[in-house]
Amino acid sequence: MATGSLYLIPTPLGETALDLVLPEATRRIAAALSHFVVEHPKTARAFLKQVGTATPLQQLSLTELNEHTRDSELQDLLAPLLAGHDVGLLSEAGCPAVADPGANLVRLAHRQGIRVKPLVGPSSILLALMASGLVGQRFTFHGYLPTKPEERTRALKELEQRAGRDNAAQAFIETPYRNNAMLEGILAACRDDTLVSVACDLTLASEFIATKPVTEWRLTLPDLHKRPSVFLIWRQ
Repeated sequence: MATGSLYLIPTPLGETALDLVLPEATRRIAAALSHFVVEHPKTARAFLKQVGTATPLQQLSLTELNEHTRDSELQDLLAPLLAGHDVGLLSEAGCPAVADPGANLVRLAHRQGIRVKPLVGPSSILLALMASGLVGQRFTFHGYLPTKPEERTRALKELEQRAGRDNAAQAFIETPYRNNAMLEGILAACRDDTLVSVACDLTLASEFIATKPVTEWRLTLPDLHKRPSVFLIWRQ
């Protein structure tokens, strides 16, 4: 029996009309599926309700994959694919398998010869890099930095040095309720002329994007509390 395909389905980065951020082809494929692997069923159902699935919501098969999923459980998530069903992988927001536990399932799917099909949709990391004006030829995404102030300061200083040494933008994120502390930490740890870019609420009506040297950021700080943000630093 032929295996199904694993579709990596991007989701909106916040509350917005789907047609503003997802191509019709992506929405059409998502609507046709009846099997999904999701990070959180509640938000996945809300997204799929917007999509308008051909199968009633109550009859969809939704299995969970999150940071608590053990590697030993991944094989069971592939069962529908091995039985010939197409499956959609949904992250909580944005692109599946990028800064997301879905990468583990995708890797296992490749090992077992399952077709992996990424669909077009918003990537907060790439959108932030595009809008930053920083070097786009070479960059590194680091995910979350340490939360303890002293460890975070050390990490930021290391990234600042790497940005200058490698001529590469350094991107990272923070839990939204700690965003203000992260920006303050960046401004305390980095040199005055280091360029800092903040991209907040990407693709939403409240979107905020700015790139300035540290000295200019210190004059006026935006309120980033509980607003999904991507931070980038670079030194010329």
